Amino acid sequence: MSQPVKSVVILGGGTAGWITAGTLAARFKRDQAEPVSVTLIESPNVPTIGVGEGTWPTMRNTLKRMGVRETDFIRECNVGFKQGAKFARWSTGAKEDFYYHPLVLPEGFNSHNLAPHWLAGDRSVSFSNTVCPQEALCQRNLAPKTIDTPEYAAIANYAYHLDAGKFSKFLQEHCTENLGVRHILADVSGVRESETGDIAALQTDTAGEVSGDLFIDCSGFRSKLLGEHFGIPFHSCKSVLFIDTALAVQVPYEHENSPMATHTISTAQSAGWIWDIGLQNRRGVGHVYSSAHSDESSAYRELASYLNMSEPQLDELGVRKIPIVPGHREKFWHRNCVAVGLSAGFLEPLESSALVLVEISANMIAEQFPASRAAMDVVARRFNESFLYRWDRIIDFLKLHYVLTKRKDSEFWLDNCDPVSVPDSLKELLTLWRYQPPWHDDFDRAVEVFPAASYQYVLYGMGYETKPRPGGISAPNLEMAAQLFEQKNRGLEKMLRLLQPHRDLINKIRKFGLQKI
Repeated sequence: MSQPVKSVVILGGGTAGWITAGTLAARFKRDQAEPVSVTLIESPNVPTIGVGEGTWPTMRNTLKRMGVRETDFIRECNVGFKQGAKFARWSTGAKEDFYYHPLVLPEGFNSHNLAPHWLAGDRSVSFSNTVCPQEALCQRNLAPKTIDTPEYAAIANYAYHLDAGKFSKFLQEHCTENLGVRHILADVSGVRESETGDIAALQTDTAGEVSGDLFIDCSGFRSKLLGEHFGIPFHSCKSVLFIDTALAVQVPYEHENSPMATHTISTAQSAGWIWDIGLQNRRGVGHVYSSAHSDESSAYRELASYLNMSEPQLDELGVRKIPIVPGHREKFWHRNCVAVGLSAGFLEPLESSALVLVEISANMIAEQFPASRAAMDVVARRFNESFLYRWDRIIDFLKLHYVLTKRKDSEFWLDNCDPVSVPDSLKELLTLWRYQPPWHDDFDRAVEVFPAASYQYVLYGMGYETKPRPGGISAPNLEMAAQLFEQKNRGLEKMLRLLQPHRDLINKIRKFGLQKI
């Protein structure tokens, strides 16, 4: 048990595997005189899912810590900037029904809650438009920075849209060439255990045995190590989140310089929703739906209609059908094996929670990396506790988008509002928020995947009613709010003068590059 942990073996490539490898290898290289070795085993015969194209702003720090140049990343992975998500037809289903979940926090959010002030006003302007500038930027399709803004710095907070296949290849090259990650192309044929029950080595068809001290399972939905080998049960969330199928397609632009959306567009359908993501060379579009409420042919017709295509035209683009099993493992770290990515679980693409969970997992493994096998069980317990909490909160947040709908046009939307399908933790919060807006103290952890601001954007974008505060708002609070609203308006005016269309900035980055920090 006092044996030092000197080697990490990651099973599986793809985005999860290479983000984890790069995060660990960069940390070891920076902090340790004798770095822990990192080996990644990847099957040459298993294609990656390669659909997840949306990220969170955390990806900027993840790439920066790995030593990746943002210019190279943008050029090589067909990257576009993401400033949030636009939700169309989720509340009433009407053509003009939409709201934004931007990535910029409400003005003064760390110290002052502007939600009561918006609620007490006439509300003719949307909540997000009132408290932050980013909805206006998205509506005008403006980029979040300029060509003079240094790499990873922002004028308006941003994440990325990326080509997942190119991103995995890009990370592979960076990790192997710059961070010392050993890459083995082989199929794993078996697992050898030690006398203690830990994994001692993975048996491969072409590279022999690959031994290690810590094994990270990034083998995708199969969960070859945590699920198959150790038998850690899978906890289904199908009773809460009904989406279980995706139809994904890559749609070319009409012209080389067609406008690029600077946000994810999520448009509700009869039994699910359609994502629409703008990359440099194409759009990534997909219809996710509940097979209990629709069939494939109906979902296909809705996807074709959204794209203004006939079904034969859509056929020519090559639609991929991807099954989704919403849920997660009952624990994520067992003995000397930890699951990251799809092997840990998946819910649905809404709000791009999958990749941010990979980043958070890799960072926690790196930051609390066990020095010895004896310390590993303590780290594993903390990891499991932390991520069970995170998964529960993400489930609550995703369900929030559905349970607030006023749509009654299909069984899918009606069933989503059935109290039986709503977690008790979310019911409790919704009761609280009838009387007071979401705020920091409503959550248990210092760092949340979705902070109180995210709940505010969704709640009030969907038309949720919070009762006014008894006794009204004090004069000092009113004065402070007026100052913050004015500050937000001045900031927006400045941004509108500085920022240019998204496509124009991408073209400049491809030609000239961004300034190094």
